[in-house]
Amino acid sequence: MTDSRTLPDPPTPLNGTPVSPAEGPEAAEQDQTREGLGTVGPTGGPEQPVVGEPAASVAQEPSVPEPLDAARDSLLTLALQDLTERHSGLKEEIRQLERRREQIQREIGSSFSGQSDAIARRLKGFQDYLVGALQDLVVAAEQVELVAQPLVVQPSPLDQVAAASAAAEAPAAAPVAAAGLFSQDDALIRSRLERYSGQPDFYADPWTLRRTLEAAQAALLEDWFLNQGGRGAQASAGSRSRNALIAGAAVSILGELYGERFQTLVLAGQPERLGEWRRGLQDCLGLGREDFGPNSGIVLFERADALIERADRLEERGELPFIVIDAAERVVEVPILQFPLWLAFAAGPGELVDDEQTY
Repeated sequence: MTDSRTLPDPPTPLNGTPVSPAEGPEAAEQDQTREGLGTVGPTGGPEQPVVGEPAASVAQEPSVPEPLDAARDSLLTLALQDLTERHSGLKEEIRQLERRREQIQREIGSSFSGQSDAIARRLKGFQDYLVGALQDLVVAAEQVELVAQPLVVQPSPLDQVAAASAAAEAPAAAPVAAAGLFSQDDALIRSRLERYSGQPDFYADPWTLRRTLEAAQAALLEDWFLNQGGRGAQASAGSRSRNALIAGAAVSILGELYGERFQTLVLAGQPERLGEWRRGLQDCLGLGREDFGPNSGIVLFERADALIERADRLEERGELPFIVIDAAERVVEVPILQFPLWLAFAAGPGELVDDEQTY
């Protein structure tokens, strides 16, 4: 038996789309609720939203797509890996620099401080040995008679008659002192040293001392002339300029004794030292550049063999060489000791070290 009651029409949503009868009122009600357009009323029909009030809906946060999350994680991983590698590299460089610093400190401690002390001790020992050897050499040279004794020849009667007649006609001349023996010139030497110890004579003639000798320097020259006979070593005055002043005073006195019969030969191992000798002698004796040369009054030498050869030629010509040896010369050649006039300056403590550091 068929029910002849008429079914109610399905509800029409607000958007105008009819709901199929198969879905029923429950499906339409869920759709309206999902879309946020209203709620289902107690009668089964939708409630109309109130105008002017926001729809009651739950706000949802925007979601990030999955590819962007993967790219961000990959970048963070790469950045972290790069920072880790840099950190490890910096730590390794720091360790290498620390090892290098320790190695340099060990090298400095073993090479600079230790070696410098060893060199200083070795140089001091060599200096003491050199001073002692030079003093022994001076003592040995003083004990050896190096001046050739003059050969005495008995004159003939005819020579005696000629000498007597020449002496009667000409006035008597003062005898010339023998080379290296100044006993007969004691008064002249002392008077000149006393005069040189007074006020300096800046306008004196060339080859005459123009500076003042100190008391110690005058005593040194007096000992060299009168006690050593013009052959021997004396202690250095402390500097090359002072030694040049002493040698200049000796040249001035020898010039009065021998005139132009002697020539001064200066031995120094380096051109700079010879330059100091030239300036010192030029200043204290009033000389010029033309007075220093192979054919002049003062000759400068760097090598001992050249000086010895020059001194031999002077003796062959009947002239007298006066040899001056710088304090920096560590060895005095034995052939130099055979000459009648030589003055060697012995360096004092520390003078050799200062001179080596200067040059």
